[in-house]
Amino acid sequence: MKLIRKVALLALFAAATAHAQGYPSKPLRMVVGFPPGGANDIVARVIAARLQEGLGQPVVVDNRPGNAGVIGAEMVAKAAADGYTLYLGSTGNAIAPSIQARLPYDPVNGLAPVGMVGVAPSVIVVNAEIPARSIGELIALAKARQGTMTYASSGNGTTLHLGGELLKSMAGINLVHVPYKGNAQALADVVGGQVDMIISALPPVLPLAKAGKIRIIAATTRERIRGLPDLATAAEQGVAGYEIFTWYGVFATGGSPEAAIERLGAEIRNAVADPRIREQLDKQGIDAASSTPAEFRAFYLAEIEKWGRAVRLAGIKAD
Repeated sequence: MKLIRKVALLALFAAATAHAQGYPSKPLRMVVGFPPGGANDIVARVIAARLQEGLGQPVVVDNRPGNAGVIGAEMVAKAAADGYTLYLGSTGNAIAPSIQARLPYDPVNGLAPVGMVGVAPSVIVVNAEIPARSIGELIALAKARQGTMTYASSGNGTTLHLGGELLKSMAGINLVHVPYKGNAQALADVVGGQVDMIISALPPVLPLAKAGKIRIIAATTRERIRGLPDLATAAEQGVAGYEIFTWYGVFATGGSPEAAIERLGAEIRNAVADPRIREQLDKQGIDAASSTPAEFRAFYLAEIEKWGRAVRLAGIKAD
């Protein structure tokens, strides 16, 4: 029996080694759960291009928007567990288990964390015609309009939706949530005046703010944003303890071979360390971040727990 067990273990080791040496042998797909033009899409395309260099295989970005990224995450969680289907995940994936009662995939075991990519601060933004240039003025305006002010988000259950609900709770105001299928259309309607405001990741907001089409009134980070030192945080402006940021990371299908996860993780770390990639991320307002698969998994599990507490604090019911 011992000999048989030893032979079996050697066979498994040989198979894993062969997979590591032959992986990847075909193109990979990186699924994005949001439409083109949003922050997740921007990050995915930057990382996919660099991964393609390191892996020697095409990495095709596949946008599958809907249900706050859940449609894309489900597709990856239910794909073949071979390391060839990836998912550009973000904070919303850690929120989903608490805000959606019946996720169509296992958020812990269905996705295999591979590596962190970056962290982006979020900002509170209003339409250029809204007469508010600070959080204090926004709160006063919201109270004066008696629950008719609207805020957009990239979908129910996203970081930005929860950020709006936390702002309502902590600032004592009433805002009407208007969900979209992605951040790009949500921002477009804030620009057009169909919606009053949005809490958005910084990358897609910067060019619109510079063009005067919207106004950034506060950062949602604990400290001021490095590239916007004159922008006061929401906490500094009176909403003590308010903090929202967005992280980005790459997942594979749960159960994918460990050798594939390790190879992908190494290439993602190489990508994040590449000065070209760091510069591209920095231009989008994203600070590059790196991790091993194990470190990213620990972070992801902690985020699920953290956002669960935040959902309960905001009084949001799972639906």
